[in-house]
Amino acid sequence: MSVNTILMDFSVDPSAVKNDSQVSVVSSNIENVLREYLANLKTLTTIRLETDVLRLYSSDGGLSATLRIFNTGLITLNIEYLKGESQEALLSFERCRELDRDLVERVVGIHRSQALVPIKRGTFKRYYPTSDDRLLEYDIDELVFEERTPYQKIQIVHSKSLGNMLVLDDLQNISEADLIYTETLMGRGIENYKDKEIVILGGGDGALLYELLKEKPKEVIMLEIDEVVMKACAKHMRSICGDVLDKMSGPNYEIIVGDCVKAIEQYIKEGRKFDYVFGDLTDVPLSEAPTGELWDFINKILSLSFKILKPDGKFMTHVIGSAAGDALKMYETQLMKLQPPVKFTTSHAFVPSFLEDWVFYQVFFDKKQ
Repeated sequence: MSVNTILMDFSVDPSAVKNDSQVSVVSSNIENVLREYLANLKTLTTIRLETDVLRLYSSDGGLSATLRIFNTGLITLNIEYLKGESQEALLSFERCRELDRDLVERVVGIHRSQALVPIKRGTFKRYYPTSDDRLLEYDIDELVFEERTPYQKIQIVHSKSLGNMLVLDDLQNISEADLIYTETLMGRGIENYKDKEIVILGGGDGALLYELLKEKPKEVIMLEIDEVVMKACAKHMRSICGDVLDKMSGPNYEIIVGDCVKAIEQYIKEGRKFDYVFGDLTDVPLSEAPTGELWDFINKILSLSFKILKPDGKFMTHVIGSAAGDALKMYETQLMKLQPPVKFTTSHAFVPSFLEDWVFYQVFFDKKQ
């Protein structure tokens, strides 16, 4: 079962809705058309607000509708009803398009219009934000796994086109169709990992560890705080992590469950150095300035990571979508503050489960300084 919410909007010249009489004429004309589409349409109430008039309606099948006429000339029509999985829609999208055309053709003065496909609410989540806060709808048909830990809410959902997808705190992380994400993060074909010492910060889905081990490194250490993520992915996302999460160590890798910051601080005390450090942690946030708890964490990870890198080492990380230009500039500003100075290159990949172009950074010591 889900609640279908249909959103439509129109506009008229503001001069056509200047007073109550004009608003009444426009709403009556719209209602006359609606009655041909919504059986036994009834007006329940009219509310006059500071900037608009709101009318609430009911119709057969438990359908409700709200009509808002704003004094700017904007008109919104929202229709909502409960729909079973096998039940025919009370108002299909095709019928919505017909309603949209009828309103434009038959209601005098309406000129701009838009009818959106139904938003399905009250079921497992189908909608996720892009990196710059646009709304995406996925073809998710099953909630495979869900558990809340002290660190985060963990879900694995199934998409008809993407396979299983890991979702952490309601943000999509990786799907079975996202090999390009991992290969771009590690710079496959560009970087040489043979006989190298590597540490992964985060990476609980196991995809990066799995792909790095194919490159025959000397050792890979993965530092992941949430063991539940690893167990869930080991069971439900084996196509991206293989069997590397089945045990905590192998011939050339070790998985350590715990806070990566504490582990790095210990490596600093020991004087341990690595060829590569991967930051497979949080995305860079959208914010007006590079301040706040999340930015503090990002800066701390950057500062500590370069203390365990060899002189020729690299810090490899994902950042955010290419549409979030301000966030990318803020991240680069933080890189330029690092001491000793660093340089960086970037790479891009269109990640299927993100439905957008994603940006990755490769950061290394500036040898000219």
